[in-house]
Amino acid sequence: MGLQDVKAVFFDLDNTLVDTAAAGRRAIEEVPRLPPHFPVVNALRSKHHCGEEEARVICDKVRAKLLKECHDPAKMCITDLRISHWEEAIQETMGGEANRSLAAECYFLWKTTRLQHLTLAEDTRGMLTELRKVVRLLLLTNGDKQTQREKIEACACQPYFDAIVVGGEQKEEKPAPSIFHYCCNLLGVQPAECIMVGDSLDTDIQGGLNAGLKATVWLNKKMTTPLDTSPVPHYVISSVLDLPALLQKMDHKINTNLETDHMVSSDD
Repeated sequence: MGLQDVKAVFFDLDNTLVDTAAAGRRAIEEVPRLPPHFPVVNALRSKHHCGEEEARVICDKVRAKLLKECHDPAKMCITDLRISHWEEAIQETMGGEANRSLAAECYFLWKTTRLQHLTLAEDTRGMLTELRKVVRLLLLTNGDKQTQREKIEACACQPYFDAIVVGGEQKEEKPAPSIFHYCCNLLGVQPAECIMVGDSLDTDIQGGLNAGLKATVWLNKKMTTPLDTSPVPHYVISSVLDLPALLQKMDHKINTNLETDHMVSSDD
């Protein structure tokens, strides 16, 4: 894998390298299934006379709130916001007065369980290890700094990257060009020498295009058709494990173009 003209690959974290959505779903599904003696379930049942079905309704409501979540760190920390999701869901389902302490118990249980399910798959680790032999790798993730650092720690992905950049620790997040240029400066490379790989057209792909990167690679696991107004990636893959083969094709195309240019030059 020669990868001429490519010196660095930037990877998104959530739902690109690790399946955060699945981990969140599994975590929230486990809350109502826990044994009655478990603190959170016991609290729900004893304080609100909440059965398993009602606990499931509460969890479904929280899941819906998470999907619609819009977080402004300047107004509220992510922990307070997500405790509020649980607080509202319990009150909406069971009625009565709000119970902040119970909501906090539920939130921290969900959070801990999600982190336990957040793993960097063995084949992904192998792919990153091999890729890092020929290019520099950088992890670029948006989100609250505490939340993202906890995820990074949980999936133990630090050893596979030359640098890690969290949007919540910067002035601007993806898709702002500034954070991409910061990443380039961090690695000592130019935007035209970098590739961005991610699952979000709005942040990863649009950001890579905004920053003038060499190429953007959209991870489209379900191979869905984007909206006509969506940014257009240079390449599309259905699995992050398809990236090495794509990079080889890109490298071959570059070499072919160089050989063609040389032949034209010689003929002249």
